[in-house]
Amino acid sequence: MQVLPSIFPLLAVLVSLLAAVPIMLCGRQPNLREAWTIFAAICKVLIVVSMLPVVLEGGSYIFTLVEVVPGVPIALKVDAMGMVFALIASVLWLFTSIYSIGYMRALEEHSQTRYFASFAVAIASTIGVAFSANLLTLYLFYEMLSLSTYPLVTHEQTPEARASGRKYLTYILGTSIALVLPAMLITYTLAGTLDFTAGGILAGKASGSTLALLLVLFLFGFAKAGIMPFHGWLPAAMVAPTPVSSFLHGVAVVKAGVFSVLRIIFDIFGSDLLVQADIGWIVTTVASVTLLTASLVALTQDSLKRRLAYSTIGQLSYMVLGAGMISAVGMAGGIMHIAMHAFGKITLFFCAGAIYVASHKKYISQMDGLGRQMPITFFAFLIGSLSIIGLPPLGGFISKWNLVIGAVEGGQLVLLVVLLVSSLLNAAYFLPIVYRAFFAEPLEPAVQGIKEAPVLCLLPICATALCSFLLFFFHDVFLRLAQLAVAP
Repeated sequence: MQVLPSIFPLLAVLVSLLAAVPIMLCGRQPNLREAWTIFAAICKVLIVVSMLPVVLEGGSYIFTLVEVVPGVPIALKVDAMGMVFALIASVLWLFTSIYSIGYMRALEEHSQTRYFASFAVAIASTIGVAFSANLLTLYLFYEMLSLSTYPLVTHEQTPEARASGRKYLTYILGTSIALVLPAMLITYTLAGTLDFTAGGILAGKASGSTLALLLVLFLFGFAKAGIMPFHGWLPAAMVAPTPVSSFLHGVAVVKAGVFSVLRIIFDIFGSDLLVQADIGWIVTTVASVTLLTASLVALTQDSLKRRLAYSTIGQLSYMVLGAGMISAVGMAGGIMHIAMHAFGKITLFFCAGAIYVASHKKYISQMDGLGRQMPITFFAFLIGSLSIIGLPPLGGFISKWNLVIGAVEGGQLVLLVVLLVSSLLNAAYFLPIVYRAFFAEPLEPAVQGIKEAPVLCLLPICATALCSFLLFFFHDVFLRLAQLAVAP
C-alpha cells in the first residue's frame, strides 16, 4: 500500500478555516462575503477530489503536525473510509452554500456573516474528523465541530434556541468528555498507541469484559451518532435555520458521530475481534433498537423537520448496524449508506426549507394541496423519500441491498427482519406527506397563492435529487472505497 507524505490533507482542512477570516471581514459586502464562501467550497472539493485516484488504488496520504505524547501525534491520513466522508461533506457543502444564500436572503435573516463564518469553521472540523490518522486527532476535531456548530444551533437567539443550544452541548460535549475521553485513555494504556490500524489495535490486549466496556463507552460517547438514549440533541437542534439542519444535522455532524463509531469498530477493535470476543451483538442490538424506535417516533411527528430528525436517527443506525455485521458485504453497505443517505436526506431538508421560505409552513398537517403549488419541491421530496426508503432506481437501494445481502450471508435473519420492517416504516412516515401535498384538498384558500422558493433554493434541491438518482447507476466510486475500507 502506497503511503504518500503530503500537505494536501492539511490544505483540505485549512481552506475553509482560513476562509472564515475574509468572510467576517466582508460582513458589510454580502456579495463578496458569499463569493468567498463559494470560492472556499470549490477549492475544498477540488483538493479532496485530487486525492481520490491514489486512494482508489489502495494508497493513502499522510501529514504529521506534532507529536503530543510518545507514539500519538496530531496527524492526518487520507484513506478509503475517510475519503467517503470527506467527499460527500465537501460536495454537499458547496450545494449548501448556494442554498444558504437563497434561504438567508429570502428570509432576511440576521447575523448572516456569523452564520457563514461558523459554517466555514464547522466544515473544516468535519474534514479534520474524516482525515484523522488516530483517535486523539479525531477527538480534537470532533470537539471543535461541537463548539463551532453551537452558534449555528442558537442562530435565532430566541429562548427556545438558547435552550436547544444548551441541550446540544450537554449531550455532545458531556458524553464525549465523560465516556470517550476515559475510553481513549484506557485504549492507550492497553495498546500503547491510538493509531487507526486496519484490523484494530486491541487484539490480545484485554479480557472480553474490558473490551465490552470499552465498546459501550465508545458507542454511547460519540453521541453525534444519534444512538438512543443519547439522541435528544438532534430533534432539539432542529430549531436552527434549515440549511444548518440539512447539512450539519442531516449530513456533517451526525455523520461525524457515525464515522467515529465506524473508525472505532474497524480500526481500533477490528471486526475479527468483535467475533472472537463475542461482543459484536452489542453493536447490532443497540443499532436495531435505535433504528426501529426512531422510525416509530417519526410516525408521530407533525413538524416536518422533527420527522426528518427522527428519520435521521434511524438511518444513522443502518450504518452502525452494517459495521456490526459479520459479512464484508454488509459492512461495506453500512459505509456506502453514509453517502446514499446524505444525498437523500439533504434533499428532504432542502425541501423543508424551501417550503418554509415559500409558505412559512412547518407542519405536515398544513401541507395539504401544497404540492400542486410547489411541484418541483415536492417531486424532489418524493425522490429523496424513495431513496431513504431504499427503492430503485435511487441510490439508497444500493446501500440497503448490500446490508440485506450482508444479513443473509452472515445468517443474521433477525437483522434481515429489522431491515425490512424499518424500510416499511420509512415508507409509512414519508409517503403520506407526498400524498397529502399532491392529492389532498387544501384546508386554507391561501395555499393557492403560494409559489416555488427562490431559484438559489431550487437549484441545490434539483442537484441533490438528481445525484440520488444517478448514484443508483454510478455508485462504483463509493462501492470501491467501501470495499477498500473493510478489506483486511
